[in-house]
Amino acid sequence: MAAQTFIAISELHPNLSHPKVAGIVIGKSDVKSFPDRKNIGVDRFTFGFTIKDSPDFFVNVTAWGNDLYVNGLSNSFSTGDCVIVENPLVSSKDPEKGDKFCPTTPSFYRLMVTEVHSQVSLCADTGAIERLLPLIHLPVKDPGDFYSLGDIVANGQRLEGTVINILAAVRSIGEMKQFITSDQRKGQRLEVKLFDDSVSSFPLVCWDREAIQLVQTLIPKETVLFIADAKIGFDSFRSGMTATVNAKTIITLNPDTREASLLFSYAKEVAESGALDQDEKPEDVPVESITDVYTVSQLKQKAQEISEMFFGITYSFISKLDLNSSVSKLIKTRCTRCKFMVTEEEVSCSNLMCPGRDQMFSSATGFDMLMDFTDHTGTLQACSLRSPLAEKALGCTTEEFTNRTDDERTAMKWKLLLERCKIYVKILPSIKMKSGMRAVVLDCSVADPGEVKQHMSALLQQP
Repeated sequence: MAAQTFIAISELHPNLSHPKVAGIVIGKSDVKSFPDRKNIGVDRFTFGFTIKDSPDFFVNVTAWGNDLYVNGLSNSFSTGDCVIVENPLVSSKDPEKGDKFCPTTPSFYRLMVTEVHSQVSLCADTGAIERLLPLIHLPVKDPGDFYSLGDIVANGQRLEGTVINILAAVRSIGEMKQFITSDQRKGQRLEVKLFDDSVSSFPLVCWDREAIQLVQTLIPKETVLFIADAKIGFDSFRSGMTATVNAKTIITLNPDTREASLLFSYAKEVAESGALDQDEKPEDVPVESITDVYTVSQLKQKAQEISEMFFGITYSFISKLDLNSSVSKLIKTRCTRCKFMVTEEEVSCSNLMCPGRDQMFSSATGFDMLMDFTDHTGTLQACSLRSPLAEKALGCTTEEFTNRTDDERTAMKWKLLLERCKIYVKILPSIKMKSGMRAVVLDCSVADPGEVKQHMSALLQQP
């Protein structure tokens, strides 16, 4: 197919006849409706999107029309798609009208499309697509013009109401909450937790469905964002600053910049170290308060159905516990404040996000090993078993363990492997595990046969 001829965004002007523009969608707003002043009782519908065709030029496009046309057009493409806009109305921007509610662009103009005069379609020109796709990773602002999360926290309420650029990594993505507004409109809200090398957790709030759909596709701890024109506010409920995605915001995923590359490397290092696993979730609950009993398959199923941490009991056999590994794999030293792994020789924590970096360093050495447990429904692999529970289960301290011979360690292992145990576990979501979950053993003891029989009968009777 012959290559199509497109007008560059930088060359747009109102006198063009039947212009055709190709660009990659870098931002998109929700569909909104307004009463039509010319036709009483009839609503007009609209939404906007922003397209980019070169590193330096991008333009806002607004679609107007009836419900069927506008919603149909909005559903036909998403942020990141390459589109062709044919015969739009090219007009000068008016900062006093709708343009103040759109992303700031370098173009002098804006485009308007309607069902009668214009057409918007997905681009099928392979040459154009190959040229446009890399642009999605280029920020729309100077890549060095951003606030770190530490800068935002340090400035505090002095930034209240300002619109700034942020470079940060994604720590976690919350669940979308839906609600009904006072005027009976449906609304939604989703919160993303960001982090960088200065702050371990910072909230980014999304209200628009388009923004929510975009961030729901992100991979936590593996995605860096350049957030252009985020609004900063003070949240009195949590007594801290927040960032909000608004109509002017454009989010660039994994920006192709030096600053973003450095942050991505840091995020990967911190995620692999396990430092981010020390979430701001509540501490472990007392094991006495944990009463829900699960089979292994039920634990796996529930972990897939919900994204939150939960607790449970399982009656299972310990099927793998490699006590014959090297001591360095079984006994580890961690910072007492952030649980970051350190060596016994270190005199300070190497985790830049450690809350105790300005205080006297302290570390603790203990068992830190993995085990599998199995019942009649399956096996849960690589469950974390740490001190002091590991010392209770093994019946020895770390110092005593290091002095045991291989034969003595083997005997310890088989003593545990031959018994059905009552195991209290904490289940957390984890992108690093193939199963999508991580299990931490909170308590483990030999199970009472009568108790096992009672609970297993109840489980078998469940639908």
